[in-house]
Amino acid sequence: MSTNVLRTADGWWVVRGDRAVPVDTKAATTAELIADRDAVRKAAHSGEPGTPVADLVALSPVTTPCRVVAQMVNYRSHARESGFTGDVPPTFFRKASGSVSGPGEAVVRPSHVRFLDYEIELGLVMGASLPVGTVVEERDLPPYVAGLVVTNDISARDVQLTKTQFYESKSYPTFTPTGPYLALLEPEDFTRLLDLRLKLSVNGELRQDRTLADMIVRPAQALTLLARFQTLGPGDLLLTGTPGGTALKAPPKPVEKIAALLPPAVKWKAFFKSQAKNPHYLNPGDVITATIATPDGRIDLGEQRTPVTDTP
Repeated sequence: MSTNVLRTADGWWVVRGDRAVPVDTKAATTAELIADRDAVRKAAHSGEPGTPVADLVALSPVTTPCRVVAQMVNYRSHARESGFTGDVPPTFFRKASGSVSGPGEAVVRPSHVRFLDYEIELGLVMGASLPVGTVVEERDLPPYVAGLVVTNDISARDVQLTKTQFYESKSYPTFTPTGPYLALLEPEDFTRLLDLRLKLSVNGELRQDRTLADMIVRPAQALTLLARFQTLGPGDLLLTGTPGGTALKAPPKPVEKIAALLPPAVKWKAFFKSQAKNPHYLNPGDVITATIATPDGRIDLGEQRTPVTDTP
């Protein structure tokens, strides 16, 4: 059964129900903690009463700097909403690790951004080096993937679309809320991955709700494709795509065809004028709630609850 680990300013904790036990480790980084699994197991089986989890302030369980890589359009429901009608080519992009923030930290909207969007994603935390050329089969996942985290790929859509720029639009500080828990997996847990359900709500309104069965490229294949050109190491993070339900939707085909005939400046002005009527984009005062778990709770990554604010 997976073991949930929490990180605070005071160190690492193993979560047992509503209480947490400190891990006796010198690990300062996620990679170092993964290498000290014996200390994690010792804490998990200790007889200490622990500390109430509610009394702890969780930080991201993925420490930085690290590599942060993401998959684009990797759920069938999201592909349909994005206007894809045929096969979707597997595509990756990078995010700055400076965008990683804690599970309760505010998402800060930059002053020049009007259309701020959410994307709940399952994060794979690497447990071993993935050299270029590696081929990963389903049975090979346990050595490479140490654990799982809830992530939210916050996106500045007006930057992303007008500049065709994923790196900038998704890399501002606080644009990758991560945690609260790092679920360290045992080999048998990997058979449950497709049962994981991703759910995201804004102000209590459910916006995204899908299981990993909706995925197009699953983790083993994704790592194989990524390893064609990218090395990963312990503690690095792979975001595996978001299901349908984001604020951004592709325009109807007739509108898209007409827009293609317009000069870019005119096209984007018209598009964002229509988007201004969309109430699903994030605004200051909104609260995003995200969870990922199996129905039976065998794997439960905890609840991420992040308010939205403007740049001070």
